[in-house]
Amino acid sequence: MMNAIIVDDEPLALDVLETYVGKLDSINLVGRCQNALEALELLKKESVDLIFLDIQMPQLTGIDFVKSLSNPPLVIFTTAYPNYALEGFELNVIDYLLKPIAFDRFMKAVNKASDQLELLRKEAAPVAATPAAESSEQKDFIFVKSDKKLIKIKYDDIIYIEGLKDYVIIRLAESRVITLQTMKSLETKLPLDKFKRIHRSYIVGLDKINAIVGNMVEVIEKKAPKHIPIGKNYREELLEIVNKNRL
Repeated sequence: MMNAIIVDDEPLALDVLETYVGKLDSINLVGRCQNALEALELLKKESVDLIFLDIQMPQLTGIDFVKSLSNPPLVIFTTAYPNYALEGFELNVIDYLLKPIAFDRFMKAVNKASDQLELLRKEAAPVAATPAAESSEQKDFIFVKSDKKLIKIKYDDIIYIEGLKDYVIIRLAESRVITLQTMKSLETKLPLDKFKRIHRSYIVGLDKINAIVGNMVEVIEKKAPKHIPIGKNYREELLEIVNKNRL
């Protein structure tokens, strides 16, 4: 079951979503808030898995609210404005529901959130200890499922990895591979000495970093510079690695 809150400055929208939530056994509603500041206080008190979040609200917009959270729960935007879809996509929200919201569309979004939460919980579950002989074996490749095939990718060929909601794009020197999985899932499978997550949506190959320019990492993609943003929550760890190898 998912613990959820609803955040919307319109009482009618709160009532509609609460009614929808009440029809589903998979969600436990732990609160409803009329603005992001109320939601922030509630998140300090309750364990929340999912937020149904309006965008246009007084004091703090839903987008700015999500950006302010260091480790946000899953988010489903509920809004009357379609022009924020791209920003929602960049924030890795689960879904983007346009008002008035039909119940079947609401259920589809909830099912996506439920699947994602189940995957995250499996990833967080304790892993059985690896036998010493197996753990000492250093592999230089990984297999990923793409286009109905299991594709072998060498670590040395990966320039960077970009997350797009439920998919990741693995950028190679001359091609790319798109696979259905989360960034967190893939991150746990990559060797720490070769790759570093520098943003919610990006993992880079450490040996592919050409330069650091302000808040951007520069890599070379198809013989041209590519600049990737460094997230504020990842900057300190990246700079520690840089400083260890600095003259």
